[in-house]
Amino acid sequence: MHSTRRAVLKGIWAIGAMAAAVASGMLGPSRAFAAWNKGAFEAKSTLDAMRALGMANTEDTTAIDIRAPDIAENGAVVPIDITSNIPGTTAISVFIEKNPFPYTGTFDFSQGAVPYVHLRVKIGESSPVRVVATAGGKHYTSSKEVKVTIGGCGG
Repeated sequence: MHSTRRAVLKGIWAIGAMAAAVASGMLGPSRAFAAWNKGAFEAKSTLDAMRALGMANTEDTTAIDIRAPDIAENGAVVPIDITSNIPGTTAISVFIEKNPFPYTGTFDFSQGAVPYVHLRVKIGESSPVRVVATAGGKHYTSSKEVKVTIGGCGG
């Protein structure tokens, strides 16, 4: 009986501590949204999204391997594998150029991590998939054309 009482008291104490942390602002969703770049996600063109991310000046490269189907039968779920062979890659950003909002996201890598990303994206119509790898403060880009036979937006 005493162990049950102790468990209940510990639970009440934990809930109180959590409520105090939320009320004081130490714990909350604001930290999760700190990386949100509203300008990039709301941009209507790839160039505008890249500018919002500070990637206006990019250098073309063949050191980014983009593996995606040449023809996607269903644009609602297109698998893409991206590997950066650029030494010191710290981030990979993905853009689907003809989507209404082209910026798909940025994936950050710690020092020594393998810069590889696998994702499934929605592609509304045949479009280039543009990838920007960040290494040493510079931005390198590569793209691959993906043709879509059935539109990703219900077409």
